[in-house]
Amino acid sequence: MSPLDRSPREAVILGGARLAQGKLLGTLTPFTAVQLGQIAAKAAVARSGVNPQDFDEVIIGQVVPAGSGQAVPRQISLAVQIPEQVGGLAINKACGSSLKSVMLAAGMIRAGDGELFLAGGVESMTNAPFMDLKGRVGHRYGHYEMIDSIMWDGLWDHVENWIMGEAAEFIAQQFEISRREMDEFACRSHQLAHAATQEGRFKAEIVPVEIKGRKGEITLFETDESIRPDSTLESLAKLRPAFLDDGRVTAGNAPGLNDGAAMVVVASREYAEQHGHQPLARIAGYGQAAVEPKWLFSAPIHALPKALARAGWTMADVDLVELNEAFAAQVLADLKGLAQNGHALPLEKVNVNGGAIAIGHPVGASGARVLITLIHALKQRGLKRGLAGLCLGGGEAVALAVEIED
Repeated sequence: MSPLDRSPREAVILGGARLAQGKLLGTLTPFTAVQLGQIAAKAAVARSGVNPQDFDEVIIGQVVPAGSGQAVPRQISLAVQIPEQVGGLAINKACGSSLKSVMLAAGMIRAGDGELFLAGGVESMTNAPFMDLKGRVGHRYGHYEMIDSIMWDGLWDHVENWIMGEAAEFIAQQFEISRREMDEFACRSHQLAHAATQEGRFKAEIVPVEIKGRKGEITLFETDESIRPDSTLESLAKLRPAFLDDGRVTAGNAPGLNDGAAMVVVASREYAEQHGHQPLARIAGYGQAAVEPKWLFSAPIHALPKALARAGWTMADVDLVELNEAFAAQVLADLKGLAQNGHALPLEKVNVNGGAIAIGHPVGASGARVLITLIHALKQRGLKRGLAGLCLGGGEAVALAVEIED
């Protein structure tokens, strides 16, 4: 029995939905981050079967909110018939934002501050604007620079003054991860994601998006757009290093820039029982960790064991792990570090349907996405216990343990 089992305020997951993730300037280009969130939220609420009138708060993560307008959670909640009296909370915890939103919901339930929450995240990297940081004070003369908000607010470490790809090069060097190992892992991600797509394993978690054509025809967008089934070690080996001339990190062993949304309905056990809802899973524990910013990709080495301890589990008790693929170097470094610290995690338990390198990494939505994917992967395989984790800019990581409900 875990510490969270003993609380009468146990948090459970009643439903969830994610969108198929679009490429930068891809199929989801016409949709704002808010619109993506509205689609995912409507599906999550419908799948959970709850009454929208019962929600206590809506918690939405987003990493690059510029251009999305005021009060993104309210724009989403009011579109899904959640009462105007229900407030919203927008959070930015970099790539961990939407998993942290679920953790916040669970914490509020345990504290007695609510019974039912909509938690998740959104990101339209396509529609993130370019910025003129000096525009308000004016330019006296000559050319001026436009700043990409994706890079400035989402992918640039302002402590170390480098981009995330350089941090990946650093962690690859520190943990002695070779270019070939990284390419092999990336190839695995694409192959597993392609197989999962072909076998229909993502259908239960994805809500299709209606795309209107020029002549008014409707097509459904329901397949992750970044999966490359033709990726091979040979093709990946031909790619040039992306960040350092003699580096190991390439566009092939890193995720792309993506658009997407993912939402989860979190409730107290008491609410679920009183209203006759069968939970998908219970939240068994969660944890977070922080390290020196340049070591951010090693932070899951410390966060995952914290979530396990809170659940009362060891790594051997875990059936599957969804570890967000910020870079191939990061996942491989984390596996090495976990083993060195006595928490060995076999690769065959990790990202069994592929990960962000193939599926995509719309940063504000990725935490809820990996959680939803984890729950469905466990259910499809008849397994029980899972662990979701993400590293995040600034030198942190978040992790959450779930157990499937019978």
